[in-house]
Amino acid sequence: MFKNHPNGLIAASFANLGERFGFYTMMAILVLFLQAKFGLDGKEAGLIYSTFYFSIYILALIGGIIADRTRNYKGTILVGIIMMAIGYLMLAIPTPTPVSSKVLFLTITCIGLFVIAFGNGLFKGNLQALVGQMYDNPQYANMRDSGFSLFYMFINVGAIFAPFAAVGIRNWWLSTFGYNYDADLPALCHGHLAGTLTPEAIETYNTLAAKVTISGAPVTDMTAFANSYLNVFTTGFHYAFGIAIGAMLVSLVIFILNKRRFPDPSRKAAAVKDSAVVEMSIHEVKQRIYALFAVFAVVIFFWFSFHQNGLTLTYFAKEFTDLSGVSIDLGFLKFEGAELFQSLNPFFVVFLTPIIMAIFGWQRARGKEPSTPKKIAIGMGIAATAFLVMAIGSYFANLPLHKDIIALGTSPVKVTPLLLIVTYLILTVAELYISPLGISFVSKVAPPKYQGIMQGGWLGATAIGNQLLFIGAVLYESIPIWMTWTVFVVACCLSMFTMLFMLKWLERVAK
Repeated sequence: MFKNHPNGLIAASFANLGERFGFYTMMAILVLFLQAKFGLDGKEAGLIYSTFYFSIYILALIGGIIADRTRNYKGTILVGIIMMAIGYLMLAIPTPTPVSSKVLFLTITCIGLFVIAFGNGLFKGNLQALVGQMYDNPQYANMRDSGFSLFYMFINVGAIFAPFAAVGIRNWWLSTFGYNYDADLPALCHGHLAGTLTPEAIETYNTLAAKVTISGAPVTDMTAFANSYLNVFTTGFHYAFGIAIGAMLVSLVIFILNKRRFPDPSRKAAAVKDSAVVEMSIHEVKQRIYALFAVFAVVIFFWFSFHQNGLTLTYFAKEFTDLSGVSIDLGFLKFEGAELFQSLNPFFVVFLTPIIMAIFGWQRARGKEPSTPKKIAIGMGIAATAFLVMAIGSYFANLPLHKDIIALGTSPVKVTPLLLIVTYLILTVAELYISPLGISFVSKVAPPKYQGIMQGGWLGATAIGNQLLFIGAVLYESIPIWMTWTVFVVACCLSMFTMLFMLKWLERVAK
């Protein structure tokens, strides 16, 4: 599998495991943590979630500028790993729930999220730039796309286990205090304490409170139960963030041990300073930058849709999906919860990458492999198909409006988990046509002295798409669910057709 690839590729992939572990911990539990900890509704949690993911990617642009200016790529990456570990530590320290001061503790949480985002910005784009440098060697140049696909596959190994670790820790902590997991209860507990539950929701709350108590004893003090369940539930989440610290330390050790094996972009820049600038005219540099910015603008709409997996798709898993069959009981540890769906995407990445690479290799051998821009366009069309599946499934299930399930305390209609499983499968195929190949395209087209900042530009475009994620949360709570998914179908189709329109120009610039 790694034949004809540079030796440093495996080390770089495993150095990225910790970042992916933390990323998918956040993907799995962040909005649910915010709702359980602070009683936020979907729109409020969605705004914080989208701003956090905006910050992760926009700060990669800053990280690229810092590395390009200092020419200390490896040192910048090292600082980034340490900062991410510090940020997770801030979130891992338990505080009582319900919080004594919502503003104070929410501010502390947001500061922790910013520290993680800034560390990620220093780390992510610059490590990708190092990988790109490996394929500047003519010996490996024609393997660039498959190299980034392999890189993308192996960094997702850590992501597979992150949701399981988070859910396992949270559910273990619940069982320690005599409780089972229930997705609807945190919101009902906050509603009870605030006195906002409808009579129907009060009935649901009383029923679920009795069911989650392992002893089976009736709950007599519903206020005491609400305070206790919320505190135990969120403390389990705090400890889940702590697991990410260990993952970051693993990445730190791997990076330090393999630091000398990675290329040094500062030396590369010095070597090409005279020759590359002479060989590449100002016009060519401009054309390359224009092409990159055009692609950046288009992929905004894809990321706006794709990264709903940690927001509206997570809400859908919690509220509209039958979770009774989504569990693994090991006796001493039970994996059950809406968060587990976030393991599907990285699992499918690892499972499908060799298949996708084999397809590309088969096409390459016959001289029919699509260009990288065409692959990206195909991926956007595949993503539209995924959300079309969600729209059709939600429409025929006749799901109630969000306001109706708030009034009842739970949804009277629960759909099969297969709907989300199929959707994540299709979305992952789309991702494999876009994300690693987009990174590959940037590393190939970007002028040598702008490698770091252009990788940051790709992540900056992702950032803008992420900042728009909250629109999905607004739609989710305001219109029929099937219409929300239809919006993402339209967004992905617009991206696909725009890429196809620019295809010949992008292929010409990339030669």
